[in-house]
Amino acid sequence: MTSGQKRWIGIDIGGTKVAAAVATSDGDVIDTVRAATPTAGREAVLETATALVDRLRADHPVAGIGVGAPGIIDRVRGRVVFASDILSGWSGAEVRGELEAHSGLPVTVDNDVRAMAHGENMIGAGRGRSSALFVSIGTGIGGALTVGGQLYHGAHGTAGELAHLLVPVSGAIGCGCGRTDHLEAVASGPAMAAEYAARAGVPTQPLQKVVALMRSGDPIARAVVTDAGTLLGRVLAGVATAFDPEVIVIGGGAAQIGADLLSPLTSAFRVEAMGPIAETAILPARLGTDAPLVGAALLAAATRIEVTP
Repeated sequence: MTSGQKRWIGIDIGGTKVAAAVATSDGDVIDTVRAATPTAGREAVLETATALVDRLRADHPVAGIGVGAPGIIDRVRGRVVFASDILSGWSGAEVRGELEAHSGLPVTVDNDVRAMAHGENMIGAGRGRSSALFVSIGTGIGGALTVGGQLYHGAHGTAGELAHLLVPVSGAIGCGCGRTDHLEAVASGPAMAAEYAARAGVPTQPLQKVVALMRSGDPIARAVVTDAGTLLGRVLAGVATAFDPEVIVIGGGAAQIGADLLSPLTSAFRVEAMGPIAETAILPARLGTDAPLVGAALLAAATRIEVTP
């Protein structure tokens, strides 16, 4: 294959699904497969990932694999150093080792939100920006930073993380670490769904159902989404004051709610942020729910370019 024809596999390991895609260095997605995330532990999750790789490789020649995985990642070894209980027994997972041994291909591993941020930084809403804060609102709350067009990981690989920021309210569920006064416990997708159930006095149902109720005129559903967006905006105002990014990019599955979530988020941010920071651009992710997959594939592409003589 010539460089213009090379393709890579990007894998996104999440709390509810494992997805994999074949993508080009331009970010074009050629094929996608997915499966429910197993609950039987990290070996089952890695087996699911390798099975998806096999399915894609049956039809597509690829040059390497990139993985976006939850938790704090040792990027040199491709190993999960620490993870909350969003995936059972995920801490210690040898992601790179398992996938390389199975596939015989080079594997690059980073945190899932950093993979998303890399994709958005290369070809999405963060492209050409001097610095950016990327926020993922989905099964959890994630964050990542880029500076000078490059991912900034920090001393321990957690730069930009938002899930465990303290908030002045308690959520209807716990954060991945168990605390109910963390941002993830009140503004993630499952947190919004649980909050609606608590306020409405009904069993918990998927966030998509809550959003549908909101759009059909349910005032409780509307209040839950508005409150989550407002709290996110207030927290991000503080984060932006500390890091002063040129732009804030909002992505993740729950961010697909759109203006009903992003409008109160932006309004609260403008009120809470001080001085010129209040004018910071807040943009939706351009790559949508494909961002972690595309970003992971582009991480693999970048790694291959770096090591090729």
